[in-house]
Amino acid sequence: MTAMRLAAAPHQSRSMALAVVGGLMCAFAIGKALPVTMDTVSDALSPLCASAAESSPLDKVEPIGSYALPNVPGKRVTIVRVLYGPGGFSRPHRHAGSVTAYITKGEIRSQLGGGPVETFGVGQSFFEPPGATHLVSANASTTEPAELIAVFVADEGAQLTTYLD
Repeated sequence: MTAMRLAAAPHQSRSMALAVVGGLMCAFAIGKALPVTMDTVSDALSPLCASAAESSPLDKVEPIGSYALPNVPGKRVTIVRVLYGPGGFSRPHRHAGSVTAYITKGEIRSQLGGGPVETFGVGQSFFEPPGATHLVSANASTTEPAELIAVFVADEGAQLTTYLD
């Protein structure tokens, strides 16, 4: 039974990666069908990319795209690249909608609510339900950069990120 679990783990990781990539491809396809101006993308992402004071100075959030979901009226998918410099982090925060994060470089430490601090590496992902408190979001390395792609699904016009005091 243990051997079956070990054999299933790579399959589950591959399935998750395929699901994330499929979701991104759908979002890009919707984006081609529904043109969005850069002003619209900027407006949707401005609460997320608010200020460097909310994180360490070497960190960046880069917009990739933001698209209305025609099959889910009132909802929008927004995709961003989060780059953490060595030792980089974000202050504790919440997101208005659901967020799926996929690690593309390095390792990311994450803690939701009262859960454990977990470390995710390249090819792994994690999910944040709407309103969850993201207490730790940080680069696990003090010498190498880390990066993730975050896919938000939230109400149109919602402030995607709210930093906690």
